[in-house]
Amino acid sequence: MKFLMLVTLDPERDQSDDDLTGTLDVEEWVQKYDAAGVRLMGDQVRMAEDATSVVRRRGELLVTDGPYAESREWIVGFDVLECADLDEAIGVAAEHPMAVGGRLELRPFVEG
Repeated sequence: MKFLMLVTLDPERDQSDDDLTGTLDVEEWVQKYDAAGVRLMGDQVRMAEDATSVVRRRGELLVTDGPYAESREWIVGFDVLECADLDEAIGVAAEHPMAVGGRLELRPFVEG
């Protein structure tokens, strides 16, 4: 199964709760899961103020600077994972450093 893993950061989080036990350094995480063929691709993305939203309504194209939705958390990156199932994807995400400092959202691809 393929999963999109959105990497988000809450800039207002309380860092006193950060327990890095069981997580890898981001470079170690990338190397480990690239080598295992689990991480198919991924990258960081620029901050929300650099986003552009594109919408068509009633035949009119609307282009807006900034993110589509106001959110407390910022999307800072993504990875595409190939895992046997959701349990494996959760295990892979659990080792990512942003599981502590942010939030990882796993979304399965629609199988066609």
